Amino acid sequence: MPCIKFSHKKTLLIVMQVLGFALLSACQQYSQVADQTPAPDPVEKETPAYTNTANTLFAKIALQEGEQAKDQAAILAMQGEYKVGFDFEETVILKEDYERSPGKKSGAFETVVVVEATPNKVVLQHLLQVGGGAVVKHWRQDWFYEADSRFEFVEDQTWELREIPEDKREGQWTQCVYEVSDAPRYCGTGKWNHKYGVSTWTSDRSWRPLPRREYTKRSDYNALNVENRHTVTPLGWTHEQDNTKVIREGKKTQATLVREFGFNNYRRIDGFDFSPAYAYWEKTADYWSKVRSTWAGRFTKNKQVKLNTEVDGMPIIEATFSHAESIQSGSAAPDQSDIDEVFKQWVSLNLN
Repeated sequence: MPCIKFSHKKTLLIVMQVLGFALLSACQQYSQVADQTPAPDPVEKETPAYTNTANTLFAKIALQEGEQAKDQAAILAMQGEYKVGFDFEETVILKEDYERSPGKKSGAFETVVVVEATPNKVVLQHLLQVGGGAVVKHWRQDWFYEADSRFEFVEDQTWELREIPEDKREGQWTQCVYEVSDAPRYCGTGKWNHKYGVSTWTSDRSWRPLPRREYTKRSDYNALNVENRHTVTPLGWTHEQDNTKVIREGKKTQATLVREFGFNNYRRIDGFDFSPAYAYWEKTADYWSKVRSTWAGRFTKNKQVKLNTEVDGMPIIEATFSHAESIQSGSAAPDQSDIDEVFKQWVSLNLN
């Protein structure tokens, strides 16, 4: 049985860079001050020149017949190879004595691959490529057409499967976002709008835990109330976030601090070598499929899922990434019992 302890120093270093000390990438954060120059992207410094290119899937959306087919084409148009910019700025102060924190900017090279595509479900996996061709499995987004339920973040490290009201199902897509370990993060439900040749999906408001870009530096709030907007463009796609930073005690809101605008810009590129990312996914996709299935099995109706970890979820990340590295290195591949052992230790189920 592969050891659950995370002993691979190279991978641990990469994970710490990406997950512990960066926004959502392996690049540096910086305060957005007028006279401050951001640190150069370490990956970009060692990369041959790349060029911006068109999103070739954009034009295919309008060619589809029927709204559902257009919706699915828009979701699939988010696949591809990107230079990503992450930009977060606090805006409206909601608490009298609160002072805005500096803005955060970073960038990354990322490819988005299609894991599953049916008329009623699309699964997209993001793969982050950092210095030296190292690859980190990044976040995942699943899209469900007219879903009848979704998981919701209800309190610290706890998610609950809840029914979606019937009047909010017809013609709507539910997007669920997952952590790098495939642990849950948040879901949102909304309709795609294809007016004027532009495809945009806007979610309802929902809760999500403290974002990774902040929990190593902030302890003055513990949840975000969010609305997400995805727009497919001729050049790639964008993810806009309308966030409110909130202090919660259990399931009750105690105070709201500030609003934040997030803008993630996925710009299609040519000339960057993403072959390490594709090689990583080819070797580890079967393993991550088992992890996804194990998580899905935990979300049964009338139950909650709770992570028995600190907010960073690192024990689960370390264990699953260690398994994946064992596969990459040609060591003994972990089996389902190894995955179950991780879940037994760090994930609990609570009956409602």
